[in-house]
Amino acid sequence: MSEKLPLPDPEALGVSSAARDMADVSAVELITTVGVHLMSAAALRCGLAEDGEEHQDLDEARKLIEALAGLITASAPDLGNTHARALRDGLRSVQLAFREASAIPDAPGEGPGEKYTGAVT
Repeated sequence: MSEKLPLPDPEALGVSSAARDMADVSAVELITTVGVHLMSAAALRCGLAEDGEEHQDLDEARKLIEALAGLITASAPDLGNTHARALRDGLRSVQLAFREASAIPDAPGEGPGEKYTGAVT
């Protein structure tokens, strides 16, 4: 029989503090922040960082771009034109960077996120 370990105190882990902090952030701000993080990670994986090729991983970039495109498509009606447009512009940039970095480019409309955005050229 195994002995049950006590659960950590949520206060000690800062959980209630984190919940309070999250309560102060609007949904639009949270979605935009997540989008920027996905976009930054995708750019890094496309090789756009200062030491680009060291972090380039197009398989990872594809997944990140797909997630970003899905997030933007699903949330655009709630984000408003200004926020959605900025995220769409960034998405298009990483989609184009992915296409440039690919040795064998995807067919138009088959690249990462293009099932949500349409072909990027």
